[in-house]
Amino acid sequence: MKPDLFQAPDYYNLDDLLTEEHKMVRDAAREWVKRDVSPIIEEAAQEAKFPKSIISGLAEIGAFGPYIPEEYGGAGLDQISYGLIMQEIERGDSGVRSTASVQSSLVMYPIYKYGSEEQKKKFLPKLASGEFMGCFGLTEPDHGSNPGGMVTNFKDKGDHYLLNGAKLWISNSPFADIAVVWAKNEEGRIHGLIVERGMEGFSTPETHNKWSLRASATGELIFDNVKIPKENLLPNKSGLGAPLGCLDSARFGIAWGAIGAAMDCYDTALRYAKERMQFGKPIAGFQLQQKKLAEMITEITKAQLLAWRLGVLRNEGKATSAQISMAKRNNVEMALNIAREARQVLGAMGITGEYSIMRHMMNLESVITYEGTHDIHLLITGMDITGIPAFS
Repeated sequence: MKPDLFQAPDYYNLDDLLTEEHKMVRDAAREWVKRDVSPIIEEAAQEAKFPKSIISGLAEIGAFGPYIPEEYGGAGLDQISYGLIMQEIERGDSGVRSTASVQSSLVMYPIYKYGSEEQKKKFLPKLASGEFMGCFGLTEPDHGSNPGGMVTNFKDKGDHYLLNGAKLWISNSPFADIAVVWAKNEEGRIHGLIVERGMEGFSTPETHNKWSLRASATGELIFDNVKIPKENLLPNKSGLGAPLGCLDSARFGIAWGAIGAAMDCYDTALRYAKERMQFGKPIAGFQLQQKKLAEMITEITKAQLLAWRLGVLRNEGKATSAQISMAKRNNVEMALNIAREARQVLGAMGITGEYSIMRHMMNLESVITYEGTHDIHLLITGMDITGIPAFS
């Protein structure tokens, strides 16, 4: 395995906009990725195995619920710190970032925001430490972009609820200890339920044969008359807005994370172009290669500014769902385009596991679809600026 020589691009001196704490948090995550992720990630992706050995390291760098208050096991950091951690982890691999995003934004966030004090104390510290791993059950086999059409449901049986249904494309599900599951009650109202590993009738079959996110564990959630204790219902918010609030947090992290993948592809392409000799000089000296590299760093810089401003708005409690959608859509498309251009700079070498580019490209094909598809995010912006929904 070649050493990880990554150098982060910062063309507009964006470090000047960060606090010392931001930079310390980011640098700790960056060093961890170089030490513990880069040496193993290509093999893990080739073998389609999630490297569970990294879970403790993710917890140590604060990747699990970094914005959760310290009293519940979190680091009590701000939203920009969260974004920077996601950026550095996705620089290593989108699948590893997915693991951290799900744990933070889709499991810990709803328990913290919508859960009872007892639920917070019971689950959040163990999730923050990585002792418990979680997953998020919203997407169903027949309901992806239209989550409100879900058929997973629960019935009140007096001293417990009875849960039935299925969820699909669930990151972390094969090894998760708990699942935050969204289901309709008998009146059709959506609620969140905490489903725990070992409950009778609850199974989590793994999804195999993926070409993307191969170093991430993906699976299903199957509920066959699962008895859920009533104290496992999230009491403080219901309706579709509850899971969508979690998705806002996750999409914010993705907007930052995609920059990390783009930076890694750019850095790899730049280094290769300076070293690869053709026609008597480095290919970095040819106009078409310089065009590719110049456009890459321009798009990365624009995305960095977009993510930073969104982070400021999140810290101030002013960021809208539509603004988050714009950043997620723009930054993932940017990263995917850069991965494709970077692959061309490397020529045939770009498809090998000796370099990270093809792995990033395959991963980003999933990232551009999950947590709201590329097209749906475009329509969210369209609805926001026109006031007319095009998807309902």
